[in-house]
Amino acid sequence: MEEFNIDPLWHLHDELSLHQAAALIAGYDPGVVERCMSDTNHEERFSRLYPAESALMNAIRAGKLKASLRFDAEPRFVAGLDNLRDRAHFEGEEVQLIEHENLGELVITREPNWVTSSIALEDLKAWLLSRGARPAFFFPEKQESADYLDTRSPRYAPKLAAAVRAWQAVTDPNGKHPKQALSKWIRENAAKFGLADEEGKPNETGVEEVAKVANWQPGGGAPKTPGE
Repeated sequence: MEEFNIDPLWHLHDELSLHQAAALIAGYDPGVVERCMSDTNHEERFSRLYPAESALMNAIRAGKLKASLRFDAEPRFVAGLDNLRDRAHFEGEEVQLIEHENLGELVITREPNWVTSSIALEDLKAWLLSRGARPAFFFPEKQESADYLDTRSPRYAPKLAAAVRAWQAVTDPNGKHPKQALSKWIRENAAKFGLADEEGKPNETGVEEVAKVANWQPGGGAPKTPGE
């Protein structure tokens, strides 16, 4: 499909807007996405765009991804500017206070302008790696399929491939023990690795065996939090 043919000139960018970064992470050419914004099937055609954009916004807001944020200014006349500068609040909201030539005028910014804000390429790649994500556009050298994941290989082993793919996919157990999260992923993808019957019912014995191999916390116990 057209959106997966990304123009290699995007590799010349040292910085990307959030929307451009999200498109490239999702596997779309940002130029194609922008040209098709008014299409009625835009959301369906670029279905992977929203979760990528949401993840970037959340990471920036949480301070986990550095970005050069730009804000749209909303001037208001407010008495007591000096006092407001000390409090840095207005009407219960966090604000940015910017000196203006007209005394008493306060510039309030509530949400970054995600179109004009930008992310440095190196910061973006570092954040992606911290999330265990290696999108093909940003890490092309790592996208070649290993022999043990290649279904065309004469030595392809489905359970081995399932264990590797599960380990790659489950980067955050989300409060569960890793084995539980791994089992859930393997169960949902059982048919891809010959671990389901003709009706699609997972082979629980096979799921258990694969989850044991992929489990990085075989000792059991409560799930560990990052840094422990």
